[in-house]
Amino acid sequence: MKKLLSTLLITVLLIGMLPAIAIPVSAATSGTTGSCTWTLNGTELTISGNGAMENYTFSSSLPWGTSVTKVTIGNGVTSIGDYAFKYCTRMTSVTIPDSVTAISDHAFEYCSRLTSVTIPDSVAIIGDGAFYNCTRLTSVTIPDSVTSIGDYAFYYCEGLTSVTIPDSVAIIGDGAFYYCEGLTSVTIPDSVTSIGEHAFSSCDGLTSVTIPDSVTSIGEHAFSSCDGLTSVTIPDSVTSIGRAAFSDCSGLTSVTIPGSVITIGDAAFAGCKILTSIVVDTDNANYCSENGILFSKDKTTLLCYPAGKSSTYVIPDTVTSIGNSAFYFCTGLTSVTIPNSVTSIGDDAFGYCFGLTSVTIPGSVITIGDRAFRECHGLTSMTIPDSVTSIDKSAFSGCDGLTSVTIPDSVTSIGDGAFEYCSRLTSVTIPDSVTAISDHAFEYCSRLTSVTIPDSVTSIGDDAFGYCFGLTSVTIPDSVTSIGDYAFYYCEGLTSVTIPDSVTSIGDYAFSSCDGLTSVTIPDSVTSIG
Repeated sequence: MKKLLSTLLITVLLIGMLPAIAIPVSAATSGTTGSCTWTLNGTELTISGNGAMENYTFSSSLPWGTSVTKVTIGNGVTSIGDYAFKYCTRMTSVTIPDSVTAISDHAFEYCSRLTSVTIPDSVAIIGDGAFYNCTRLTSVTIPDSVTSIGDYAFYYCEGLTSVTIPDSVAIIGDGAFYYCEGLTSVTIPDSVTSIGEHAFSSCDGLTSVTIPDSVTSIGEHAFSSCDGLTSVTIPDSVTSIGRAAFSDCSGLTSVTIPGSVITIGDAAFAGCKILTSIVVDTDNANYCSENGILFSKDKTTLLCYPAGKSSTYVIPDTVTSIGNSAFYFCTGLTSVTIPNSVTSIGDDAFGYCFGLTSVTIPGSVITIGDRAFRECHGLTSMTIPDSVTSIDKSAFSGCDGLTSVTIPDSVTSIGDGAFEYCSRLTSVTIPDSVTAISDHAFEYCSRLTSVTIPDSVTSIGDDAFGYCFGLTSVTIPDSVTSIGDYAFYYCEGLTSVTIPDSVTSIGDYAFSSCDGLTSVTIPDSVTSIG
């Protein structure tokens, strides 16, 4: 008996020590949403009543969950709320009645199994991201009651093959059909006045597009990376073509700019690999073309040299400025002659000109823009004239054929990453006009063996010489007060370094992984070591 009681007592104690086990409670199958009610029958959801559904947020939980497969919205419901059916990845069909006037923001976001939807002609607004990432949506009918298509409304609907936009729509929002890679045709009606930024960007299936003469502005990146686009007609109603509007359209061979255009953004046609000609209407008061090359009307600014052109080019001596992205991705260009009338070379001006082997910068040039010669693998040497005062961010980044560079004593600043990844650069002389070596300035210059830092320099930036594996010698002058994070990281060829007593701070990992370093002298001026 005692043995039995003892066993029972031990069992009770063990049970008491077990964690509490939650008993499942049945999820709600009905409730209210805004002015309406909802009922869930298995995985089929019905919304009933009169008025608008509740608006939800990206982070809020939906009362009916996300496992619904079919949604029926009853007549009387006027608005489908924000994020109402977000992440309902099993939903295959939805019925929207003609009482609905608005499909609100992100209403069907990530409903990845939804294949078709009929929008009734009562709907006036398709909200931002309404069908965002509905990747299997192949068919959608937009009725002529709709006046605006919201930003990113059909973003990444990669199954969508065609869309007809009714003539009630005035605005196509930013990114409205971005990444609709399956879209092969689109009809833009003559009611549309503005095509938003990235509106049709990366629609690879589009082969041609006709922009109606109601449109006055084409937004930034509106048709960028539409690889299948071979022709585009820009009407004479357009006054503004946004930055990179048709950039990287690798199938585009020619383009005509009408007389109405007042502004063309940077890189509007950059990276169009087989584009050989840009024609400008002679009546245009702001732009002109010569031999298919785009200039400002007075030919003082060279704006775009089509990437499909090859061989050599002599820039006319009327040009004073080489515009941003002017020769961007001109991979067939081997040499260019810059006249001494030019005073500025813009951002990305010769970026990714892989075949460029020869360029002479004249003594008239004062500024070299960000990424101006980035990834020009064919360049082996570069002489920067003493008229230049600054070498901007990443100006020669990735020029891995560059073995030598001469920096004149007119230069006062070397920008972030100015020579990073110049892996064949063996030596560099920094003039005593330079006051700071910026972040990443010579990072990954793996064959750089020595560098002399002048006593004008007060700071060495983060990663300034990181991964300079071949660096065996560096002299830090007593003008330097700070050495940045990772400044000499992985300079495994360094054997010794003397830090002057002007330095007060040494950043995090400044000399980390310098495996060859056998001695280092840290002065008592240093108050902070990372």
